[in-house]
Amino acid sequence: MSLPPRVVVVHRVTELSELVGRHGTRQQAGFFLKGRGRDLGELDERHSAQQEALAAVSAAVPLDWRRAVVERGDLDRFGFGPEDVVVAVGQDGLVANVAKYLDGQPVVGINPEPERNPGVLVAHAPSEIGRLLAEREVTERTMVAATTDDGQQLVALNEVYVGDRTHQSARYRLHSPDGRPERQSSSGVLVGTGTGATGWCRSVWQERRSPLVLPTATDPVLCWFVREAWPSPATGTDHTEGLLKAPDTLTITAESDLVVFGDGMESDTLTITWGQRLEIGIAPVKLRLVV
Repeated sequence: MSLPPRVVVVHRVTELSELVGRHGTRQQAGFFLKGRGRDLGELDERHSAQQEALAAVSAAVPLDWRRAVVERGDLDRFGFGPEDVVVAVGQDGLVANVAKYLDGQPVVGINPEPERNPGVLVAHAPSEIGRLLAEREVTERTMVAATTDDGQQLVALNEVYVGDRTHQSARYRLHSPDGRPERQSSSGVLVGTGTGATGWCRSVWQERRSPLVLPTATDPVLCWFVREAWPSPATGTDHTEGLLKAPDTLTITAESDLVVFGDGMESDTLTITWGQRLEIGIAPVKLRLVV
């Protein structure tokens, strides 16, 4: 007998809860803000909006379905099942945070604050949740994967960053499909998807006035940029941007200690040391986003 679907509601702790947790009591949190010319009013509104959205989602789950709730900070310890339907209640970044832990489960993005959040990935109002759970029509978004030569892998929805752990220069040898290997010293390398091409990668693309045509969210194409490559007798700047299509990969061989993280989550990283190799390309999994 097959199990009924399980709705997994993903959210993050609100700013109000974080502030009260930091200061011990609501009164102390209010005192802290008052001394800086602020009050709890705005945080109360945002907290209430999230709680109302979570309540709407809970009320819409069919009675015969199972349910679970997980906070963003606990995602790496939560076990998703093949029958799960994931409902992300919050900002767009929450969908990126959960995507890396999934293997084809559909994701519904619920926007509790449409006046504040762009709603690119959390495109739906809480009132739509009943229909979305019933229909579950999905679009597939390309993801990016970084794999070390010892088998570790990190998957991201927006982009993967490779660079020094601090603000020092990252040193490595880069091998792109369209060029010869080049030793580089830079502020790091970004490899992004079409979803990520609306964020960090787009900022780099726009600042350097790049002629690249950025991919869209569903394109099976990645874009990559080397940030602030430094020319010297030992390092070059000839290969600093491009596009990747499967099965091509961007290869980075470390010549200093480097960290690799995805979607801005520096708490979840891979580390490669001198001589280790990293392959970055299109991930074998996709985000299945309910539309």
